[in-house]
Amino acid sequence: MDHSKHVRLASNELTADTLVDATIYGPGDEKIGTVAHLHGAGATAQIVIDVGGFLGIGAKPVGVPVGDLEFMRDEDGDVHAVTNWTKDQMKAMPEHRDR
Repeated sequence: MDHSKHVRLASNELTADTLVDATIYGPGDEKIGTVAHLHGAGATAQIVIDVGGFLGIGAKPVGVPVGDLEFMRDEDGDVHAVTNWTKDQMKAMPEHRDR
């Protein structure tokens, strides 16, 4: 997928309404997971990503700062993000638990 033609999201678009269910892609364009929910909004949000699993079953939630992801919209208007982390690196992160 050529992300160079996709429109980057502005910080005011980094909200749960926009980001939940967005697909996260790794450095080789492999699908890593999807956004489960957020803590906060904008440039300081914490993004919880369900990594791995199949159809949402067996996925591991991990939390990452929004700044570690580059959110954008493709030609169809679908929101997704890219990161430099691989699926294995994200699976190795501590499991996120809501308190």
